[in-house]
This record gives sequence, C-alpha cells and structure tokens, in this order.
Amino acid sequence: MAVAQTKQSATEARLASLVAHEGGGWISSGRQAALERVRMMGLPDRRDEYWKYTRPDTLVQAEAPKAALFETTDPRVFDGIDRLKIVFTDGVFDADASDDLSLEGLNIERLADIAGKDIHWAKDLYGVLETNGQTPVERPLAALNTAFATDGVVIHVTGQVSKPVSLIYNHRSEVSDAMLHHLVKVDAGAKVTILENGPAAARFNKVMEVEIADGAEFHHVRAQGRDHERRAITHIFTRLGVESVFKSFTLTANGMMTRNECVIELTGDDAVAHVAGAAVGDGDFHHDDTVFITHDAVNCESRQVFKKVLRNGATGVFQGKILVKPDAQKTDGYQISQSLLLDEDSQFLAKPELEIYADDVACSHGSTSGAIDEEALFYLRARGVPKNIATDLLTLAFLAEAVLEIEDEALAEEISSRLEGWLVRHNG
Repeated sequence: MAVAQTKQSATEARLASLVAHEGGGWISSGRQAALERVRMMGLPDRRDEYWKYTRPDTLVQAEAPKAALFETTDPRVFDGIDRLKIVFTDGVFDADASDDLSLEGLNIERLADIAGKDIHWAKDLYGVLETNGQTPVERPLAALNTAFATDGVVIHVTGQVSKPVSLIYNHRSEVSDAMLHHLVKVDAGAKVTILENGPAAARFNKVMEVEIADGAEFHHVRAQGRDHERRAITHIFTRLGVESVFKSFTLTANGMMTRNECVIELTGDDAVAHVAGAAVGDGDFHHDDTVFITHDAVNCESRQVFKKVLRNGATGVFQGKILVKPDAQKTDGYQISQSLLLDEDSQFLAKPELEIYADDVACSHGSTSGAIDEEALFYLRARGVPKNIATDLLTLAFLAEAVLEIEDEALAEEISSRLEGWLVRHNG
C-alpha cells in the first residue's frame, strides 16, 4: 500500500505541473481518456517490470532537469539530403525555419491547427494505437503525452512521395520540457520516408502513431545526439495492413538518458516490420531500446537488430518481445541484440522474449555481450594499422548489420559516416 501511495503521489505531482489544453470534441475526449489511463496506471518507477533496468526518475519528476546546450559548427545530420524540413524548437513549431508544408503525395498539418476541428481523419487515430499498446505492458509516459501534447505533425500520405519528410528538433532552452505527438496515415499503395534528428529539449517526450494501409510502405530513419545532458522518452506505435512494410532505424550517439519504445501490430497477412538501432555511448550514457511486436496475421515477417558500443561506464539496455497469436501461422520472427564493451566498467542488460501460440512458425532470438576480438585486432595491428584505428574499424564492422537495415543507400552512408565521426572524436 505504501508503494502504491508513493507512486500515486509522484504521478499527481507531475500532473499538477502540466496544463490541460482545450480542443475539439474528439481530441478533448482522447486527452481525457489518456489522463484517466495515467492516473489508473501511475507513472513508472524502478519496481515496474519493464523499468527495472532504467531509472525513470528524471522522466517523471515535476520539473525537467537542466541540460546544457552544445554548440558546434559541424554540419547536422541529413543536411546533404534533399528533404522537406519541418522544424520544432523546444517542442514548438518554428514556421520561419521550416519549408512550405506541401509536397505531392501527402498532406501535412499541425496538430495544434486541427485540434479545434470537429471532423478530421485524425480522430480515428489520435491515441488509438497508443491505447492498444498499453496491453499487455503498460506505457504510462505515452499516455501522458496523449493527454498533454499540444503540437506535432499530422501527415496523410496519399501517393509515392518523392523525397523524405524531415522532422528537426532544436534545443534552445536549458530547462525546456517538450512533448510532441505525431500522426501518420499511409494510404493503400503509398510510400513515405520520415527522418528525425536533433536534441529536441532538456527533456523530451514524443509519441508517433503510424497507420499503414494495405500495400503501403513507411520508412523511418532517426538520429539522436548532440546535447549530451538531454533526456528523452520516445514511442512509436504502428499497425500494418496486408502486404505493408514498416522499417525503422535509430542512431543514438550521446545523451545522458534515452529510452526508445516501439510497439508494432502486424494485423494484415504478408506484412513486414523491421526495427533496428545502433547506439554508441561514452561515460554517463544510458540507452534503452524496448520493443514489442505482435504477430496477428498469416505469413508475416519481423526483424529486430540492435547493436550497442559502450565505454567508460556507459550502460545499454535491450528489452524485446515477439508475441505470436494462435492464428498467426507461417510467422518469421528474428531478434538479435548485441553489445561491444570497450572496457570493464560498461554494462549491457538484455531481456529477449518469445511468446508463441502458433505451431507453424520460425522464430529466433539471441543476445551477446563481449569485447573487441583480440585475434582480429592482432591481425590488423600486425599489418601496421594503429591500435585506435584498428579498434574503430572493428567497431564499425560490428555495427554494420544494424545499419544495413536502412533501405536507402544514401541514408545508410550518412549514418555510417556519423558513426565513424563519433568514433574519431572519442578515440583514445
């Protein structure tokens, strides 16, 4: 009882620090339902099963911890990619820095602009996939976002979009506390690529709900880094139709505490879902990937590929689950999580899970943690390669399986170059 009371008090303290916002009937109903979910679940603490490896304290406390700004003249990731830019600064849409929100094959609106509309397609998506994703594992910080987020983009993809849509998150205030909620609806046969990058805020809570119709494709590449003292909790909820495709990759470099959650429902036959990530951390770095994939249709494929490189006491966490329901025959599920520990002070904590109720499936999972291959290192050094360069080459080779999950070659090359740059900067 004392534990429950402590959790409830912390939840109410956080809620008291937030301001409820007005909107149309449908969004007000969605926000109110989400608020009730938060109160019923309570915000997470270390006693919760899926938070035992990650301390949620700084994500749930009333005020955002201060995060110093990191200034650099280096080009930002994706700057060399032709894209449509949508910029948010400390969680607020920046019209002056953004491109014109028009591109053939899609319609883009702000959540803040549609909230007052009585009729909009978003009413059938806002908070819906997030609600579905609360079972069987509770995700109260996602519900908190649905209840209080006031800005974000609402994207309706109607055709084959010619260039990526790039969401850029600037951080300008050392005490900013930002929440963004994005909605993406991809019509049958349509295709889109979404890019994300930037530190966003001192504390960042983001939800993206993605509905992928039959035969549609959604590609997502994200880079998290720069301001090291930032803290972030992100969620992607997606539902796939028949023969649809979802592919998401995340690069994380730096960040004091980051947790990325991805909840995927394969509800149409022959759907494909790949989620991957590469994380590189040095020192006071804590990175958590938590993935839950539900197979609820025939002949679907899912892949989870996560690689983490850790040094100087950094911590990596992976929690991944594949749930195969009784009618999801001919499921192909693959999960791998691996860490490369560059010293004895770092640690990798993994919880891979399979829960299978169908009999005609091919599912596998694996998790390993180890140091640089001494034989490979000796081989390179014997041929005149300096130790630091040899270590970097082996590290990049270790991360390559995750980067290969990016379908677009130009984007994959951009990510590889960023990883190489990080290793060079942190060398020795």
